[in-house]
Parts: sequence; structure tokens; C-alpha cells
Amino acid sequence: MTALNAYERDLDRTDANFVALSPLTFLERAAAIWPERVAVIHGELRRTWGETFTRCRRLARALVQRGIGKGDTVAMLAANTPELFEGHFGIPLAGAVLNAINTRLDPEAIAFILDHGEAKLLIVDREFSKVAKKALELRGRPLPVIDIDDPGFSGGELIGQCTYEDLLAEADGEHPWTPPADEWQAIALNYTSGTTGDPKGVVYHHRGAYLNAVSNALSWTLGDAPIYLWTLPMFHCNGWCFPWTMAVVAGTSVCLRHVRVEPILEAIRDEKVSHFCGAPIVLNMINYAPAALKAGIGHTVKVMTAGAAPPAAVIAGMEAMGWEVTHVYGLTEVYGPVTVCVWHDRWDGLPLDDKAALKARQGVRGPMLEGLMVADPLTLEPVPKDGAHLGEIFMRGNNVMKGYLKNPKATDAAFKGGWFHTGDLAVWHADGYVEIKDRSKDIIISGGENISSIEVEDVLYKHPDIVEAAVVAKPDAKWGETPCAFVNLRDGSEATETEIVAFCRERMAHFKLPRTIVFGPLPKTSTGKIQKFVLRQRAKEI
Repeated sequence: MTALNAYERDLDRTDANFVALSPLTFLERAAAIWPERVAVIHGELRRTWGETFTRCRRLARALVQRGIGKGDTVAMLAANTPELFEGHFGIPLAGAVLNAINTRLDPEAIAFILDHGEAKLLIVDREFSKVAKKALELRGRPLPVIDIDDPGFSGGELIGQCTYEDLLAEADGEHPWTPPADEWQAIALNYTSGTTGDPKGVVYHHRGAYLNAVSNALSWTLGDAPIYLWTLPMFHCNGWCFPWTMAVVAGTSVCLRHVRVEPILEAIRDEKVSHFCGAPIVLNMINYAPAALKAGIGHTVKVMTAGAAPPAAVIAGMEAMGWEVTHVYGLTEVYGPVTVCVWHDRWDGLPLDDKAALKARQGVRGPMLEGLMVADPLTLEPVPKDGAHLGEIFMRGNNVMKGYLKNPKATDAAFKGGWFHTGDLAVWHADGYVEIKDRSKDIIISGGENISSIEVEDVLYKHPDIVEAAVVAKPDAKWGETPCAFVNLRDGSEATETEIVAFCRERMAHFKLPRTIVFGPLPKTSTGKIQKFVLRQRAKEI
């Protein structure tokens, strides 16, 4: 047995020198220091950090009184409202696990999630009562339901035992402020999209949520008291951990039920929003909004974008408005964004298009990610940093998930070799910046040549009449696969397939040209991602 050295003898962990990391502590600190500062805005509602702290503790107490405790799952099917924000603190304070469900899912998928996650309670916004009711019928077993009866929404119906406010009123006091003793304890359960089968349940722990929340604040230099607009769904990777981040910086969350350009710009103008997150499609929606909707916005707005590689033209449009874009990258399995396209002063004098091209890269690892590499997916040998060799992105660190719930086979495969396998293909530049070229399933192999769908999309987005574009593989008898482009044009545009192909021919190698152009709106997920699996099926049928 090895003898202890001087730094190990009589220097033990105690209550005085070791406390488990949990983002719940951020709420207590914000309420203690800034109890009168506004934490949440929702329509006419203004609620302070002191009030929010009290409500979260009452939520926890009410759940415990109903028999919910450590390791129990509480599901929420809700829009970006104060109730879901409070759920990020009150539910784990009770020892339970928050399962924020994608509001765009069909009843079958929701029923699967409720069963697989073994939900003990469902809190549902009346806007989603119809789909929730059907999901509960499909389960065939009773489940206690609590309604969110938002006065700002008049549709739907109440299907639960009581309302969320009634639930809080049940509490016989405020739950003791006791964050978990074990930082490895689960805090949240999120489900992947399940486009190739049943969705997988991604389990987050308190330590990872704590670290990624802090990483957000550092990566974006949020400072004190930012005003953050909820354009990003809170159900998506727990809002990229931003509910907890907003507690770190004691900022103000401006809730937004529906992601539409009019309320977005209205909130930015009226509430002086300083920051918001969104997929590239949200940015493009703002780029193409009428000038009248943007009138009166004179302050700088900082935008964090991810979800798909944003075309340089989209970033350029934001920058032209004077808004600052930060490009990040991550996955559900890593708590949201974990890499950042960090800006360097030496790039300041570059032309706008060149700046946008640099910002379109996925960047370098964030402050709390321990390892990032682009490597051969079989050997895990890093590829050269030459911007040319293609490899898979791998990550490791404390902000990687615990694993997939009840799925050890998938967990082992994801962590094989001691790294998390992302499935995203990228190149590694000489300056250490990563640039995604495609998902492994989205690479188009035409006549033996690999074609990046993202590269073709970048060119399409430069066309002045194209608002949205997505490129997928179309089966071809001669070439195996050829690029098929789905494009949505600006209102009033008369651009033709011949014209668009000619536009592309001037800007890329001919073998990469889209051989087919399909016009019309593109199918999207609730987080604004274009559903390429739907387009791949359409391409097969053309």
C-alpha cells in the first residue's frame, strides 16, 4: 500500500471545504443579493429574483408533499413561460429530474417519452392539452397532470387535477434549501430527435449543468444583469443551460411563447433585449423582416447561434445590422453549446464577407470542455490541422452527459475509446478551429467523390432570392448519388432552376452542382433545424 504524502495526510474533504456543484446554488445567490431585480418578464408580468426563489421552493415542497423525491421524473410540456423556467430549479430541488418535452412532438413520441422516462407527474401548458391528452390515452395508464393556465393564452383546455398555481398553493411552506450532496445526481432528462428510431434519453447531472451554465456566461461575456430573450426553446437541451446561466448573472429572462419575427423585434425594442439565442433560421427571419419592424432598435444586440452551420450570408446580414453574432456548437449529449468561434482582434479589419466566413466555423473548445479533436472515427487518430482532411468531432469533459437512460449499448458506443463520438464530420484548421462539413449521414458520395451538403448550401444562400436552402443526396443510377437542393425563395422572386444552377456553376466545382432544384417551404423541427431526413425521403421519390 502506497504511503500518503504530506498533501494527502489529514487534509480531508469536509463540509467546510467541499460542496457538490449544482446550478441550484445560483438561484439562492441571485435572490440573496438582488431580491428586487426583475428575473422574469412575461407579457405584463414582472417577477423578481426574490419572488422566483420563493416560488421555486414552494414548487419543490409541493412535489415532495405529493411523494415525489430523489430520482423521480417530472415531465413538463410547456412553452417558454415562467413555469418552465421555475421548473429548472424547483423540480431538482425536490431531488427529482426535470424532463422538458419537445412541444412539437406527436402523441406517440410523447407517450413513449413519458413511459421510458417513468414520469411520476406531467405539468402541461393548456396550449398543448390536445396532444398531451392523446399521449395519455395511448399510454393506457393514469398519470397525475397539472395544468399551466397562462392568462396570456386562451386556447386549449384544462385537463389536469389542478393548475400550477394551485400546486404551489398546496405547499405548506418553502422547501429547505438543500442542493444535492452528490453532484453526479441526475438533474435533467432530454430526448434526442429519434429520426432513426425511438428517441434516446440523455441524462444530465448537476455538475455538468453547473459547469455549462458558467461556460455560457464566460463564452459570451454576459456580465451583470443582461436582458435575455427566450427565442430558444427551454425544452431544447434545457435551453442550452441558460435558465441556470441567467441565475449566475442575475439577468432578466424575457419569455416568448411563439418564435415569430414581430414579437421578437417588439421585445428587443421595448424591453431593450441585449442577448438572445437561436438557430440560423431565426436569424434569417430577422434579416428578411421589413425595415418598419426593425425601426426603433438602436442598441447593439448580441446573438448566439447554433443548431446547424450558419451560412456566412446569414451572419453577414446580422453584422450589417450592427448585431454581434457568436457561433457555438454542441449537441444534446453535451448540454448544448460547448465550442465557441472565439474572435481575434487581428480579424477586425477584414471585409464583412471574410469575417462572416470565419464566424461560420464551429471554433475551439469552450472554457469548461476538457477535450476536443477531429479524428479518424475508427482509430481515433487526430487528422492533420490543414483544413482539408475530414474526420469526426470528438469531445470529453465534465459537460458530457452521464449517458443514455436504460441504454447501455448506445452509451458504450457513444463513449468508445474514452471520447464522446458526435457523428459530425469536420476539418481542423491550422489555427485549431474546427469547421463542420457535414453529419456523417449527410455527406453526398457522387461518383466516388465526397460532397459536403453544407458547402453547397453556403453557395445557395449567397443567391439574393434564396431565403432558405437545404441539400441532400438523391439516388442516381449513374453517379450513385447527386446533390438535390430544396430552396425557399423570397416573396415575389421568379428565380428558376436554370438560373440557380448557373449561379452555383460560377462558384463551385461542377461535380458539386445540385442536379435537382425543388422549390417551396422547408420542413423544420421546433428548434428551427431543417429536417433533412424528410427531405431525403422526398428526394428518393422525385
